[in-house]
Amino acid sequence: MSTFRDGREGCRALLTDVNLGDGISGWELARRIREITPDFPVLYMTSASAPDWESQAVGGSILIEKPFAPAQLAAAVAQLLGGARSPG
Repeated sequence: MSTFRDGREGCRALLTDVNLGDGISGWELARRIREITPDFPVLYMTSASAPDWESQAVGGSILIEKPFAPAQLAAAVAQLLGGARSPG
């Protein structure tokens, strides 16, 4: 979070795994970033938490399921930065 707060002008999007281990989840990380920058683009990656996307994700986010090919990640980032976001 401090990296984002201190240098967010250099950030274009948040790409986060949903399960980050002990502590904060990717869901919570995105919510905290959206408190600072409400329309910040968010892309979640997960293998097990996809069913929780509709109830846990920030609006306008994208989710891709693991495993994914590099081309799928590139396409999701392009979609996210292009403004054509899926409902979250």
